[in-house]
Amino acid sequence: MKSIGRLVMLSGPSCVGKGSLCNALRIFYPELYENLHKLVLYNSRSPRPGEGEGLDYYFRSREEMEKMRDRDNFMLIEVRGDLQGLDVKELLRILEQGQDVLFEGNPFIPEALWNLPQMSEVPTLKVFISPISQNEILWLKLLEADIPAIVIDAMRRKLLRRTQRQKGILSFKDLENIKERSNSASAELCLACHFDWVIPNHDGEDSENWTAFNYPVGDAFRALQTFASILQGEEPACWAEHWGPDLWAV
Repeated sequence: MKSIGRLVMLSGPSCVGKGSLCNALRIFYPELYENLHKLVLYNSRSPRPGEGEGLDYYFRSREEMEKMRDRDNFMLIEVRGDLQGLDVKELLRILEQGQDVLFEGNPFIPEALWNLPQMSEVPTLKVFISPISQNEILWLKLLEADIPAIVIDAMRRKLLRRTQRQKGILSFKDLENIKERSNSASAELCLACHFDWVIPNHDGEDSENWTAFNYPVGDAFRALQTFASILQGEEPACWAEHWGPDLWAV
């Protein structure tokens, strides 16, 4: 009998660089990327420029999403002002075929999945991408800085740059969405200690370090190399971290 596949969960705050990291993995480590079946969720928000139906999400109205709540084995979660949904039965079917699956997104979906009884026997690899490193947190604690406020502001700036690049002039709705997503970052970092690895990365999806020079540079390079090492079962370089439960007790 073929062994059950592994669920790889790549999570972190909005615009921290998860999508850019997956795209770089596809380009520079195709043998690793092609071995992973991408998990596509349902989402109540509208597609961003460049996103495709069935590739990034299954885009549905909030009303349609609410109707899915009564489906068997369908998980529906409010995430940063949007509804996101997942057919758990379909996920298990793919895993039971021996196929490794990649989830890339917010950490609330992984948290819900690892608490489901039917997922208890599924092998998992949980990787969190953080906009701040462990040493930075410890240093800021010594200075008695308002660390959540710093992170929220950092993510707000990243989201502003990304959204301006995508849309140009921003609407009031865009600004409200950016506020919702950046304010969620602190709560999401509280979940980082439950992941196997934390990769600090200052090159979010707003950074030119992913694509401007044809090859990732800076933190983008280090995050890619570290994630590739983790996927291959190698002991990653010192760039990857383990966070204790008290680190983000700020």
